[in-house]
Amino acid sequence: MPLHRNFSKGRAIARTAGDHASDMFAPLSVIGRGLRHHVDWAKARWQDTPKDRRGPTLFLTAAMLIGVYLLPHGLLFALIALMASAAWAGRTPKAAPAPPAPNVADVKLAALYAALTPYLCGPEDANPLYHFAGSHKNAFSAWEFDGEGRLARLDMSYPAYFTDTEPTARARIEQVVQGKAGRAREYRFDWDEESNRLRITALAPLPADIAAQRFVAAPGEIVLGFTDEDGTARTIPVIRRGATVQQPPVVWRTGPRSSEPHLLVLGVTGYGTSSLLRSVALQALPYADLVVVDGAGTGEHACLVNRPGVHTVETSLHGALAALDWAVGETERRLAALNAARHAGSAPPEDATRPLWLLLDHPTELSELARAEGRPDPQDLLELPLRHGRAARVTVVVADDLDARDRITATVRATTRARVVLGPAGPDEAHDALGAPLDIAPAAHAPIGRGYARIGNGAPVRLQVPATIDPLDDEAPAPLRDAVIALLPHRDTRTEAAAVPPRPEHPPTVPAADPAAAAHPVELAKGEPMIRSRPIS
Repeated sequence: MPLHRNFSKGRAIARTAGDHASDMFAPLSVIGRGLRHHVDWAKARWQDTPKDRRGPTLFLTAAMLIGVYLLPHGLLFALIALMASAAWAGRTPKAAPAPPAPNVADVKLAALYAALTPYLCGPEDANPLYHFAGSHKNAFSAWEFDGEGRLARLDMSYPAYFTDTEPTARARIEQVVQGKAGRAREYRFDWDEESNRLRITALAPLPADIAAQRFVAAPGEIVLGFTDEDGTARTIPVIRRGATVQQPPVVWRTGPRSSEPHLLVLGVTGYGTSSLLRSVALQALPYADLVVVDGAGTGEHACLVNRPGVHTVETSLHGALAALDWAVGETERRLAALNAARHAGSAPPEDATRPLWLLLDHPTELSELARAEGRPDPQDLLELPLRHGRAARVTVVVADDLDARDRITATVRATTRARVVLGPAGPDEAHDALGAPLDIAPAAHAPIGRGYARIGNGAPVRLQVPATIDPLDDEAPAPLRDAVIALLPHRDTRTEAAAVPPRPEHPPTVPAADPAAAAHPVELAKGEPMIRSRPIS
C-alpha cells in the first residue's frame, strides 16, 4: 500500500476518534463551562459587596452550607442542583472570536489610491503604476498617521508622463488628496519633478491667540505675523496666554535699503486686512508719521484720530485726495532736501529723514467714487510715493479685498513687492495675488488673520496676523482691546480724562485742481475731525 494512502487512512481514523471523543465529553465541557460562569459570577458579587458587609455575607453562607450538610441527603441534592444549574448556564457555546478590525491605514490609503487612479493612469501604459486592480503599496512608499487616525505624512510616486509642470494638473491632484485626507487642515505639497515623487505633509495650526504687543524688532522692521519654524531662521519672544514663548515671525524690512519698500494686502472679507493695517500702524508709530485713508468709511481706524504722529485719518474722497496730494508734495520736498544735503555734504534735515507711512484701506472704493464724479483717481496720486518712496523714506501700504485686485492700478501692483493674502484663497487667486504658485493647500475654514505672505522673490510662507482688533468695538473682548489701547500713543480715556494732542501747525495748503475751486483752497487740517473718537467703554 502506498505511503500516502497510509497517511490518509491515519488522518481519517484520528478525525473519527476526535469526533467521538468530542461527543462523549460534550456534557462535561458544558458543565465545566457553566461552573466557570458560576465562579465568575461569585467573584463579581464579592468584589461589588462593600467591605463592611462581607463579614455578614460569609456568616450567612457558612450557615447555609451547614444547614445543607445537616439535612438528610442534603449534599446529594445540592450537588445535583449545582450540576443542573451549571449545565443550564453552560448550554450556550463559546462565542467565536470577532474578526480583527481592518487596518485604518490600509483602508484610507486604498481609498486615496483609488481616487488618484483616474488622474494618474495612462491608457497606453503597459505596466501602469496606478490601475483599478492595483495596490497602494506599489505607489506609496512611506506614510504616517497621527493619534486621531488622520493622514499626517505621505510619500508617493507618480508616472513620468504626468504633467507635473502644469499648475492645473497639480491643483487637481492636490484637491483630491485634500478631499480624502481632510479639508480641516492645511497641507504642504513638495513636488520633486526630477524623481517623479510627491511628498505631502499636514501642517500644524498656527497660534491664533497672540494679541497685539511690542515686538522685539529694529526700527524699520514690521512683524506681519507668525509662521512655521521652517519658514524663517529667526524667533522672537512674545506673550501668549500670560507666558513668554518664542515664535518664528514674518518680518518685513522697510527703509531706504529695503528691496521691498511697499506692501500690498489682499484678503477675503472678514479675514483681518484692517487688523493687519492697524498692527502695522501701531508698530510704525513710535518712529514714523502716519497718513491713513479709510476708503470703506467703516471707521475701522477711528482709534488713530488725533493721536501723536498721525497727521490725518480720511474717509471721504475730498479728504483722501487732499491728503494724498499733500503726500506727493511732501515726497518731492523730501527728495529735494535729501539731494541738497547730499550735494552739500551735510547731514540731511530731520524732517526729511523721519519715515512717513501712507496707509490706504480699500482705496478701490474711492477710485470708483472718483470715476463716477469725474475726479482724479486716488491711486494715481500714489505713483510718485511708490516709485520714489524708498529714497524719500515714504512707505505705502495698500489693503483691499481679494475680489478687487483687478481694480488696483498697474503701478500699485508693480511696485508693491511685499504681498500678503488673508483668508481661504484658491490656487489661481493666490498665484495672482502673491505672484508665485502656492505649494500649500488652504483649509476650508481658516481662523481670522490666517493667510500667506511673500516678501520679494522669496517663497510664500504661512502667516497668522496678531489679534489687533478695533478698540472702539464694544463687542470685542476686553483683554484684546486693552492690548491695543496700551500701544496707542495716548492716555486711556476709560480711566482718565480725554486729552487732545497738539495737531500739526500750519499744514501745507493743497492747490486747487481747477479755477473754479481755486477760490476755495483745500487745507489738510480740519477744525473738526471727520472721524471723532469716542470714549472706549
